[in-house]
Amino acid sequence: MNNRQLFKERLQSHLNETIRYLKYIVNGHTAIALIFLVGAGAFYYQQLLANLPNNFPTALITAICMTLVTVSNPIQNLLKEADLVFLLPAERRLTSYFNYTLIYSFVTQLYLVMLVLAALAPLVQTSYPNQSYTLLIFLVFFFKLWHFSTSWWLFRLRYQFQRLFINSIRLIVQFVIFYSVIVNERTIMIIATILLFGLFLVVYFISHQQAFAWDQLIEKDRQRLQSFYRLASMFTDVPHFKPAAKKRRLLVNWFTRSIGFTQSQSYDYLYRITLIRSGDYLGIYIRLVAIASLALAYMNHFIFILVIPIIFMYLSGVQLLSLWYHHRLNLWQRLYPIAEQQREKALVKLIERLLVIQLAAYLIVFVALREWTELLSVMLVGITFIYGFCRFYIPNKLGNK
Repeated sequence: MNNRQLFKERLQSHLNETIRYLKYIVNGHTAIALIFLVGAGAFYYQQLLANLPNNFPTALITAICMTLVTVSNPIQNLLKEADLVFLLPAERRLTSYFNYTLIYSFVTQLYLVMLVLAALAPLVQTSYPNQSYTLLIFLVFFFKLWHFSTSWWLFRLRYQFQRLFINSIRLIVQFVIFYSVIVNERTIMIIATILLFGLFLVVYFISHQQAFAWDQLIEKDRQRLQSFYRLASMFTDVPHFKPAAKKRRLLVNWFTRSIGFTQSQSYDYLYRITLIRSGDYLGIYIRLVAIASLALAYMNHFIFILVIPIIFMYLSGVQLLSLWYHHRLNLWQRLYPIAEQQREKALVKLIERLLVIQLAAYLIVFVALREWTELLSVMLVGITFIYGFCRFYIPNKLGNK
């Protein structure tokens, strides 16, 4: 068995699949929206640093962020379901293959670590000018490698309670270490490091008395791939995605009770229950509304106040547009004696109502915290966007598909 060749083939297949859908996710419109959001965030972050209060919890925020990027270590072994049959007998000869996948997993996580460290640097240096940020950078990478090894060994433990208990201790102790370093409590830092090292040894000896749980390795890879497919399905057709449905009877009854039992409203009923029962659309919609409302509550610049609602309504509309493809594999849908125009009309009407509700949520924030001139401006711009998006953009998008 050639471990190197096996890893190259699996990695090439994984990269091709990822790049295939990334080009749809990071399209022109999404890239512009992300660039604007990053720019707005950087602008307000700079303002925060310029007027940073003395009691700002810099140590707490920094320790939490560093702990999360250090302890969180998703590992991709690039395994498939059939490997449980065909590769399991050759487990002892796959050491090199797993080493390659571990190196790949660790390296691909470093970009997030560097982004977090770069974002936190101005905040730490403003609040603690005498603190050596180079030391914090070293500690983050040192403990990152430490926890990465522990995460890999935990795959040998089959009981979920054991893994949850160990991970909870790791999270708490690592937070104490970073917090004590920032506030210059060396004694606490030394004690916490000794405790973490002791836990490291305990996990090593316990885990190496057991074999790897191949079913868990394969399931983790499958879940991670399905999460990526779930994201990609919001932008394009993903045949490999297997969406999960939830009953949510109360919400379904509430959302569908106004729909009459007529043939012309068949798609109205179908898209509403799909919105509620699917595990993706409703949650993403609510999160986008909440994030934008929170951002509008703290923004003061008129341009940002006008653009933020448009960006988040556009993101919501694009994600909801994927309802059109949700039932593409159900053959019975093609047997409906209903015109295609009726299907498009039902989707447009649903998205239009959801965007109006989203705009109303933003206006409520303005009623409570803003002036009437800003409220009227956002209302006018929002209504114009909803009309253009639902009457021109969606029909043109569906017509091209």
